[in-house]
Amino acid sequence: MMRPLSPHPLLRLALALAFAPAVLACSGGGSESAGETADTADTADTADTADTDDSGGDSTILVGTFKVELVAPTVTMTEGQTAVLGKVYDGPSLDTIVWEAAVSDGDCTLSTPRVPFCSTPCGGSAACVEDETCADYPLAHGAGTVTISGLQVDGGGTLSMDPINNTYQPVGQKLLYPAFAEGDDLHLEAEGDFFSAFSIHGKGIAQLAGVPDSIPLTKGSPATVSWTAPGDPSLSSVHVKIDISHHGGTKGMIECDTADDGSLEVPAALISQLLDLGVAGYPTFVVSRSAVGSRTIAEGRVDLVVTSSLERAIEIAGLESCTDNSQCTGGLTCQDDLTCG
Repeated sequence: MMRPLSPHPLLRLALALAFAPAVLACSGGGSESAGETADTADTADTADTADTDDSGGDSTILVGTFKVELVAPTVTMTEGQTAVLGKVYDGPSLDTIVWEAAVSDGDCTLSTPRVPFCSTPCGGSAACVEDETCADYPLAHGAGTVTISGLQVDGGGTLSMDPINNTYQPVGQKLLYPAFAEGDDLHLEAEGDFFSAFSIHGKGIAQLAGVPDSIPLTKGSPATVSWTAPGDPSLSSVHVKIDISHHGGTKGMIECDTADDGSLEVPAALISQLLDLGVAGYPTFVVSRSAVGSRTIAEGRVDLVVTSSLERAIEIAGLESCTDNSQCTGGLTCQDDLTCG
């Protein structure tokens, strides 16, 4: 049975960067403030390819991301694409869902969500980030013309982007797919405007491949996630996210940051605890290969994320996923969480 398609990868990328400085879970405000993103960890703890400057900013506070993503061909998109999107804010994103680590084992951590409560509404320009604590949404601004050398542009030349509504993406230039080879040097240069001028060095990565179409999850058993190892594993790292309840209101997830060596075993204890938290229809896991270069400006850290990710299905014994009653057997009906019950 086919699960509902996720948003088109380019749309997912646009949503993620148009509303927040990073691909981190947060919730929304105005059109120029950080809001909700679709993914929580695609860029976390990835291989760092550049050091930071000494501008007085805080390198632990992420305020901007320029994401270069290899989007592999799919059944509905027969040609792959190289997508670029960037945005820089005057402060960090706001997390209105707090993910608390419940237990860690090896490279993996099981986390559960907590929603802060504010008895006094925060209003449209702020969000409740802790109990009885509101914080203003950061605002996006321009950093002048941004060029990224090392990316192959159809017809030649260097990718050059001017901000449109304080968002950076190619206009009038088409990138080849892939627009770089593994190990290629990439260099982002922002000429400066509201934000001071800065530059970031990055590295090309290999397109992620070899991820199985599905994996089984069983209580008491580890789960093995595999992919094709790159030519140079030192250039990148891999992030794996397992979320089996997102269609019913996420109750927990497992995230793993691991070496890009082609395989990861997720511990049985974490799998059992995640299954105990609850399951919804069409559970998935996401594998992301990334390399990250960084630069610290006065407001905080800006990342250049070069990434490739694939989302796949999870099989759970006894789980029937559905979008309507016709997909359920034995007289069962399709529930709000997309399970037959």
